[in-house]
Amino acid sequence: MFDTSKRMEALPFSGIRVMMERANRMQREGEDIIHMEIGRPDFDTPQVIKDAAYKSLEAGHVFYTSNYGTPELRAAIAEKLTRENGVEYKPEEILVTIGASEGTYCAIAAFLNPGDEVLVPNPVWLNYLHVPEFFGAVPVTYNLKEENNYQIDMEELEDKITDRTKMMVINTPGNPTGTVQSRETLEKLAAIAKKHDLIVVADEIYEKLIYGGVKHVSIASLPGMKERTITLNGFSKCYSMTGWRLGYAAAPVDFISGMVRVHQYVNTCAASFVQDAGVVALREAEPDVQKMVKEYERRRDCAVKALNAMDGVSCRTPEGAFYIFVNVKSFGKTSKEISDYLLDHAKVATVPGTAFGSMGEGYIRLSYACSYERIVEAMKRIEAAFKELKK
Repeated sequence: MFDTSKRMEALPFSGIRVMMERANRMQREGEDIIHMEIGRPDFDTPQVIKDAAYKSLEAGHVFYTSNYGTPELRAAIAEKLTRENGVEYKPEEILVTIGASEGTYCAIAAFLNPGDEVLVPNPVWLNYLHVPEFFGAVPVTYNLKEENNYQIDMEELEDKITDRTKMMVINTPGNPTGTVQSRETLEKLAAIAKKHDLIVVADEIYEKLIYGGVKHVSIASLPGMKERTITLNGFSKCYSMTGWRLGYAAAPVDFISGMVRVHQYVNTCAASFVQDAGVVALREAEPDVQKMVKEYERRRDCAVKALNAMDGVSCRTPEGAFYIFVNVKSFGKTSKEISDYLLDHAKVATVPGTAFGSMGEGYIRLSYACSYERIVEAMKRIEAAFKELKK
């Protein structure tokens, strides 16, 4: 029996996947589980995208591409960023990745040395907490608080900056909170980044999933920010392409040059026919995206209304993504205990807030990426389970 490396000893299993595996096991044993733990759209990939993949395969596009991605997809991404985000990029400033998660890995691996500090939101998607540690860097968290609607507290953030701080991560719309950082917040954040000469990693994977007229702002579009920002995005969430594994990073050429050297040794390139489908997604699938967004908003409103009507439960209405961060502090139990209780007694899978950092204690995350009918049923089950817990 061989021991894993020392660096692996500090790398935990994903709290999201732990709950998913347990829920799947119960389902295989015959339980009727409602899955609200995983950020996986229940919509099929739009037909126009699938047709593009079929066409690409029939044309024999089954070989390696450039490490950077196909010229066609990189050009389509650059066009999209100029058109929708107000940031002008050239194809050579784009790296096609295996999902946005690989982009995260490449950005951190390429630019953080052992001992470097990276500012990370708390709570946040857990990769930003653990991938830096894998490379000997130090994640320093700044708190996102419910009472501030999870907007970044600039005074607290700047207090965390030291002479070892090299990078800052932002995630908007956010996972797990669903909050969209305002333009005012991002302008203040940009000023801090320039003042302290920081690299900004901007995770915008949920940018199209926004509700109620709220506007998404790319921090790279603000004056003086493109040259220090790595924007990460992908196709999984907005186009319901989670299994296709297609993402991208947009940044100045020097940044892309560093990241591609990591990418080439990890993945070589994204699948050629998937990249062809990505071009069509960007240019033709927007009507499908808007249909999904409309349905997500309907699901969100249903779940938020039901949750806030429950005794001892509260949540803010998320502005983006497809998650609700639910305050369950009144029950006097840990987040993990609440999630375990709901899975055991309500047969509803959720994620304990602590899977996303210490500020998640007292919260659970629910995904409304499952069907409206299942959400209605889940709310009934959760309410009944919480009533029992209150007795």
